[in-house]
Amino acid sequence: MSVIYRSAADERAIRDRYRRDLAVWPVPVEHRRVATRQGETFVVVCGPRDAPPVVLLHGSGANTTMWREDAAALARRHRVHCVDLIGEPGLSAPSRPPLDSDALSAWLDEVLDGLGIAETALVGASLGGWVALDHAVRRPERIRRLALLCPGGVGRQTTERILAALLLRLFGAWGRRRSVRAATGLRDPEDREVLEAVEETFAGFRPRTERLPVFSDDALRGLAMPTLVVVGDRDAMFDSRGTARRVRALVPHAAVTVLPGTGHAILGQGGRLSAFLADATG
Repeated sequence: MSVIYRSAADERAIRDRYRRDLAVWPVPVEHRRVATRQGETFVVVCGPRDAPPVVLLHGSGANTTMWREDAAALARRHRVHCVDLIGEPGLSAPSRPPLDSDALSAWLDEVLDGLGIAETALVGASLGGWVALDHAVRRPERIRRLALLCPGGVGRQTTERILAALLLRLFGAWGRRRSVRAATGLRDPEDREVLEAVEETFAGFRPRTERLPVFSDDALRGLAMPTLVVVGDRDAMFDSRGTARRVRALVPHAAVTVLPGTGHAILGQGGRLSAFLADATG
């Protein structure tokens, strides 16, 4: 059992649910396993083999199932690679290298090499957005386009509402449900299936708790590739308006969208991402 889970039974339950979800992926897929110095990395691949590549990185406490519908939309015109981040509740290694280093960027380099990808469009959400942005800063020659959903490392990482959400967990199952809703911004009944999956995961998974390093103004100014940033105006994890302000000021060529009435979990962006990746003007 890995220390990222609360028990061996929790690890089995979370992985079993994930495998059931993988079995009903909406388009034909391949499952790839890439060896890296951090351990094995699991990747779900779909779309035409000769189509331009796009790599998707999910957020903390998640796995590639967060991209299931978006990946199906993107796979019409792209070779889509949904990567399970290491140290998260997917099928990749439990390694958690320090965030204040180049370790995650080096890991992603190894994953891209193992997949045979020299240059790609890169999409990341939350923690995955931080990893994507970190790689774009360190290895810009490998990133053709960059799309970030509620990314960490740009706007201030908030703590007050997260602490309140964590306190709710003390009140058993009811508190866990309220905690997940507060942290993600997801709501019943439209997001019920996703909420249930997140609740089950966080009942048995130990998320990373350290603050994400903040990217400097100079790092953001150096982003030359076409960039899309989408945030929700009710994000309980990050100051989304601060994210939007910094990106607009420091990356003037970026397209920035603030979604009204939307929390931290930004789902169903396949159409927006497809349009961004297909735009030949940027």
